[in-house]
Amino acid sequence: MADMEKTAAHDELKGHVSPGLETSSDDNVSIGKGDLLSQEHVDPVLDAKMHLINNAIDEIGYTRYQLKLFFLNGFGYAVDSLILLLQSIVAPYAYPELNPGGWAYGMTVAVYVGMLIGALFWGLSADIIGRKYAFNFSLLISSVFCIVAGASPNWAVLGTFIALAAFGSGGNLVLDTTVYLEYLPSRYSWTLTLMASWWGAGQFVAGLFAWAFIPNYSCQIPGHSNICNWHTNPGWRYVLFASGALVLIMSLLRVTVIKLRETPKFLVGEGRDAEAVDTLQYIATRYNRPCSLTLERMQACGAVNGGVPSDRRGSVTAHARKRASFAEVGLHLKGLFTTRKLGLSTSLIWFSWTLIGLAYPLYNVFLPIYLRTRGAALGGLSQSEQWTYYAAANLCSIPSPILAGYMCKSRWFWGRRGTMIIGALITMVFFFAYTQVRTNAENNGFTCAISFCLNIYYGTLYAYTPEVLPTAHRATGNGIAIGCNRIMGIISALVATYANTATPVPIYVCAALYIVMSLTAAAFPFEPLGARSS
Repeated sequence: MADMEKTAAHDELKGHVSPGLETSSDDNVSIGKGDLLSQEHVDPVLDAKMHLINNAIDEIGYTRYQLKLFFLNGFGYAVDSLILLLQSIVAPYAYPELNPGGWAYGMTVAVYVGMLIGALFWGLSADIIGRKYAFNFSLLISSVFCIVAGASPNWAVLGTFIALAAFGSGGNLVLDTTVYLEYLPSRYSWTLTLMASWWGAGQFVAGLFAWAFIPNYSCQIPGHSNICNWHTNPGWRYVLFASGALVLIMSLLRVTVIKLRETPKFLVGEGRDAEAVDTLQYIATRYNRPCSLTLERMQACGAVNGGVPSDRRGSVTAHARKRASFAEVGLHLKGLFTTRKLGLSTSLIWFSWTLIGLAYPLYNVFLPIYLRTRGAALGGLSQSEQWTYYAAANLCSIPSPILAGYMCKSRWFWGRRGTMIIGALITMVFFFAYTQVRTNAENNGFTCAISFCLNIYYGTLYAYTPEVLPTAHRATGNGIAIGCNRIMGIISALVATYANTATPVPIYVCAALYIVMSLTAAAFPFEPLGARSS
């Protein structure tokens, strides 16, 4: 009897949209198309409701609401890369002034620890209490501690505040793609990859702040016998103050430009159908768009079982009896492995994030030292010239997600998986070629090329991850994926401290990792091209 009701619900929702509606606009041509995870049969009722929600979002189309989210969620991308690069910018100038007598790579560990905890905390909490809280508060947390870090009296305090700033930005990044995706018409899913351009924008801003303050307000040569104190060496503090102020403005824009409502897909997983329908009807009314979804049609599908296999039903939401419990965490983890195919997909995604998390930091750590041991004629540049090159390299990472977005929506490039394969392999080629750099011009050129090519892979992976995760457990899976990346960042600092950085082996290992990334992308079991996120 239950199966007959589900079948009827599926038939009803598929037959609801009239032929005229399906072809009335470009936004509506995808109404009724398949949902990515619906064939996994974890929860047929939830699948039916998600299909209705996807139909409604496609019917409404792309509005100024989604456009606002593109910019406001893009701020999170920018802040994550901004905070990540700040520690590498300020550490060489703060170290001689604060005289820690300790670990030179301490800031690297601090920022990755903060981002690791932030990704796990906000990722898990977003599946428990909702998406909008991280959206509203994470950037504010990051901005406050970034500003306070500029007044740090010693190395340990600086590391603490950098970690706290990273806690906010790293956690926010988990929700950027999730929130945007869950409001996004399927025809515009490629813009999720395009959002990675904000990552490059954050790096570019960090380079501009360094270019503006470091050359004119710093000890001449970091680490030498110059007298470095707050009066002679305030440049790194100015960088933190300026960056924190910018992030504060972004955080205020998030709560003033848009009053974010909880995403409809999260509400459906919670069993809150009325709120989900009300949210979509609100957007449709505000922007004068059609929306035929009604509460009666949602309720006709039945009650969801929380995204667990049908033989273990007993809850009407995707939660344990006590939300603040290990059982709650276990439920969301189990939800990522409910079928063999879904478990394989989750494992390969986490593995990919682990690989890129190790390869890219090691490249940054080892390559300059390796080049010096091979007689590269680098250096001799003024600080202003160095930061000019730095800003140029970061600028090159902005347009590559635009190219990746075009590739992702084209069958010529095999969709998302093909784009990641191409991006990883091209990056590998430039990694190997980079070992032959001998001049400043070559160094700058190859740095720009790698910055461009790497973001084709990175930007696509960022978008692909939430697309293939089930809604009820999307933030958890995304948070753990990014957490794997942060763990490898910590390991890279340890390797840089104790490994022999004068040999070519680490460089070739980093390049070879990109071959493994491309093979992993080819093995992904789901391809979002032509389907809608569940």
